[in-house]
Amino acid sequence: MFLQLSWRNIWRNPRRTGVILAAVIVGVWSMIFLGALMRGVAEQMVRNGIATLTGHVQIHRKGYRNDPVVENSMTEPDKLKAVLSKVLPEDARWTARVRVHAIAGNARHSGGVTLVGIDPRQETEISFISRAVKQGRFLHPLAKNGIIVGQALTEKFETRLGRKLVLMSQDTDRDIASRAFGIVGIFRAETEAVEKQFVFVTLPAAQKMLRLGKGISEVSIILSDRRDVKGVTARLQSVLPADIYEVQTWWELLPLVIAILKMHDWFIFLWVIVVFIAMSFGVVNTTLMAVFERIREFGLLKALGMKPMGIIAGVLVESVLLLTLGLIVGNVIGLLTVTALAHTGIDLSALAEGMEFVGMSRVIYPIIQGKDVLLANLIVFLLGLLVSVYPAIIAARFNPVEAMAHN
Repeated sequence: MFLQLSWRNIWRNPRRTGVILAAVIVGVWSMIFLGALMRGVAEQMVRNGIATLTGHVQIHRKGYRNDPVVENSMTEPDKLKAVLSKVLPEDARWTARVRVHAIAGNARHSGGVTLVGIDPRQETEISFISRAVKQGRFLHPLAKNGIIVGQALTEKFETRLGRKLVLMSQDTDRDIASRAFGIVGIFRAETEAVEKQFVFVTLPAAQKMLRLGKGISEVSIILSDRRDVKGVTARLQSVLPADIYEVQTWWELLPLVIAILKMHDWFIFLWVIVVFIAMSFGVVNTTLMAVFERIREFGLLKALGMKPMGIIAGVLVESVLLLTLGLIVGNVIGLLTVTALAHTGIDLSALAEGMEFVGMSRVIYPIIQGKDVLLANLIVFLLGLLVSVYPAIIAARFNPVEAMAHN
């Protein structure tokens, strides 16, 4: 009976019902969409961080992270490679690099960069760089004087493909080592900061320039499943001497990204609460209007013997129906919106300069997580039902005689 009466009552005034439904639908849609957008931002920040030379796990000589100079390089890579072949899963991929601070310059400009010596064949499966070359070509394993630079760096230095770029850094003898490289490729990254920071040469070229011999600065490891990082890290730490090597996970190497990810969860929760508060005012006000418009009806029901709890139940059932209908429509619209943008993304290139310092991409692809959708639905339904209790109690308190005499 309650369901039948409530369903008829909510459609007695379609305009009022439409207002409540619109508030619920917009509220749920905004919660789901913003949650998916924030999750997309967070996931891309992690992916960009891992792909930008971080990997899932990194190995360095002890002290290198605090002082990344050539003196803190790993001088016996063959022993380390033997350990990796035994400890890492079969589907894991890894590469060795040389990474040092350097000065890049040409006839017009000079500036600080990070010189990265890579193995082109192994790097292809580890980081972004092989896929990011948009002009020219990727490094050839036997190239001695080739260099890949970012698009932003070429614009800053007013240079182009085929031009020379001189790199200077400190070698193992603490002398200034310099070498001229020809630009063979130009890459585009998710952020301009990466394009300006990194320049890539082959590993042998970097080792020769810095007089490192076989020395390397780091080993970067990519696993097939990110959930295996803790286990693999623990195994590596158990077999590698702690006084010589440091084994660190991607979240230890990207503390800023992790701090922002933690803020995202709170931001999503606070946004859901803010949207609900705004939505609840509309629900309460519209429900109160409906209650006061039906004073005579509630008075007649009490005169016929309906208990106050019955009237409260009737009003709450109306709210349940409205909230359920609004949730269904809001969820459908929210999921359709996210699905439509999941492939095309949202282009935020105009804001790129303001976002790149935290590793955000130019294009954001929303990602739905079940817990965000569940949180939005539970908050809207439970708290929406809670704020409907007040109008229901008012309806139950009407005096039958006074209510029936009300005009």
